[in-house]
Amino acid sequence: MSQEIIKIFDTTLRDGEQSPGASMNTEEKIQIAIQLEKLGVDIIEAGFAAASPGDFNAISKIAQRVNNSTVCSLARAIDSDIKSAGEAVIHAKMKRIHTFIATSPIHMQYKLKMKPDEVIRRAVRAVEYARTFVDDVEFSCEDAGRSDIGFMKEISDAVIEAGASTINLPDTVGFRLPFEIGAMVKEMSEYIKNRAIISVHNHNDLGLGVASSLESVMNGARQIECTINGLGERAGNAALEEIVMAIKTRSDVFSNFKTNINAKEIYPSSRLIANITGIEPQPNKAIVGKNAFAHESGIHQDGMLKNRKTYEIINPADIGLDMNDTLVLGKHSGRAAFKDKLSKLGFILEQKALNSSFERFKIMADKKKEIYDDDLRALVTNEMTKAPKIYELISLQLMDFSNGIPSAVVTIKKDGKEMVDAGVGEGTMDAIFKTIDRISGHEGNLMDYKVTSVSKGKDALANVTVKVAFNENEPAIIGHGLNIDTMLASARAYISALNSYLSMKGMLKKRHTNSNETV
Repeated sequence: MSQEIIKIFDTTLRDGEQSPGASMNTEEKIQIAIQLEKLGVDIIEAGFAAASPGDFNAISKIAQRVNNSTVCSLARAIDSDIKSAGEAVIHAKMKRIHTFIATSPIHMQYKLKMKPDEVIRRAVRAVEYARTFVDDVEFSCEDAGRSDIGFMKEISDAVIEAGASTINLPDTVGFRLPFEIGAMVKEMSEYIKNRAIISVHNHNDLGLGVASSLESVMNGARQIECTINGLGERAGNAALEEIVMAIKTRSDVFSNFKTNINAKEIYPSSRLIANITGIEPQPNKAIVGKNAFAHESGIHQDGMLKNRKTYEIINPADIGLDMNDTLVLGKHSGRAAFKDKLSKLGFILEQKALNSSFERFKIMADKKKEIYDDDLRALVTNEMTKAPKIYELISLQLMDFSNGIPSAVVTIKKDGKEMVDAGVGEGTMDAIFKTIDRISGHEGNLMDYKVTSVSKGKDALANVTVKVAFNENEPAIIGHGLNIDTMLASARAYISALNSYLSMKGMLKKRHTNSNETV
């Protein structure tokens, strides 16, 4: 019997970016899209084109770079949104517009303030207009989990007639239990039959997003919307890696189904997202958490030594994780060996990025005894996704006066000119950031600060992520810094955020999208 393909619709760049603190710059989004294509996702929801010029620009550039995945933009059932989405994906080889409107009584009454017949008319207009830009239109019944199924059948009939080929049934607030989602999908699937593909988008508010998605597959859904590492608003979305590996590992149950995902790219995708967003999966996170393949119990260790299958149902290599990931390269390694190692890790760099990464690798090799694959992934990701270098950190000196007041001396280069200043602060970091503010003339408000160890050992690389607001009327910007010295990494992260802010300043405008209007 031939297996049916379950389409994987990845919304890391749209719903995932709505995680608090997960906003990304254009270069970061492009690199993620390239990795998602390598992962084999069927549809990449690249963003919400009408949200801002920055989002539009990122979607447009992704559309021009991606060839093997459909590139999609979200749009409310509003003409201006749909026009922005259509223009953003116009250059994609395969393109989709995903439009939506709320269908639950509570949303229609209190948010939309519209009658059901008005909602249907708006939905039909949206799909018809979207079809003037693309052939592939997806329609979502926002808050389907709390919608009347009779009304969903009625609106589905109307939008399918208007040209929608995918009907998405999102459990927008993660309210329903898996058996309830399964029953809803089954009834809708039997009603719609082969007129359209049934899709699901399950949020994880009760920790049931993956379970509900798998139950949906068994009841007729043929597309699952999900994110890498389960990123997303509030408690996040169903995690792509868990869904895919559940279908693959339990092939006895899902014998009739398969996905197009290249499982060996799961771990590299997870690390890329974590490095860029600064949001690490919890240690005990299924599939990609640091402890997912760790065995501390003596009984477990004994069993593992005798046969790994005693306590592991997944081979780490199947998701691209090398458990012996020491990089056998050092300060005397040549460029060819370095390039070869990168290619084995899945990185194909242009010459300029390769040269810059190699130089940074040599500096790191001088300071670090052992270099691991994750160190290299972090270094290359940092190099490939950084914003244009408007300001460059040249040097940093830290002092602590006899009266206990921390101070910093910072040297920064701009347009070939070096500028030096010193300052004091409530703490070392505060002194560094205030001094950078004074030199640059841009005062930032630190909203969040995170330090994670990239690998292991006393000489582990520190990966610092900062979230900085340079203007109260504009979104906060994320910056990244990587160094063995945490304070130096912090200074680099702050300047990274400043560079991103300045490079995006001309494109960004205040979001006019209601934060409650998401699927």
